[in-house]
Amino acid sequence: MTTPAYMDPAKIEYLTIHCAATPRGRDVKAATISQWDVRKFGQISYHHVVEIDGNRVRTLRDDQRGAHVGGANTGNIGICYVGGVEANNRPADTRTDAQKMALLTLIRTYRARYPGIIIRGHRDWPGVAKACPSFDVAAWLKEVGE
Repeated sequence: MTTPAYMDPAKIEYLTIHCAATPRGRDVKAATISQWDVRKFGQISYHHVVEIDGNRVRTLRDDQRGAHVGGANTGNIGICYVGGVEANNRPADTRTDAQKMALLTLIRTYRARYPGIIIRGHRDWPGVAKACPSFDVAAWLKEVGE
């Protein structure tokens, strides 16, 4: 496994939300997602993984560059929630209430830590042709008053 490159925390501008593209209800743990990422990218991809029960697992420090948005990882915090597809692999917002609360907690924490941080879904990045995170992040944040 490659040690993630250094990223200056003073220059963090983005927080990107992802899904693991695991079927609704499948209880995949953060350690498993990290193992998948190491096999695919040679390193852990996300700074946090939110498990089905809402458990927030830190997988990278803020000063470590992830591997979650091709070409836009520097200055970008990656958060992945377990789920994001139905059993037939169709994209779906499978977040549990506990995951929604955990995501909001992380977003609020990062907004306090890095004023002006821009929150996006993976699919909101230019050139990304994926459904990830399988919900509209901006609409959800507006809906919950964020």
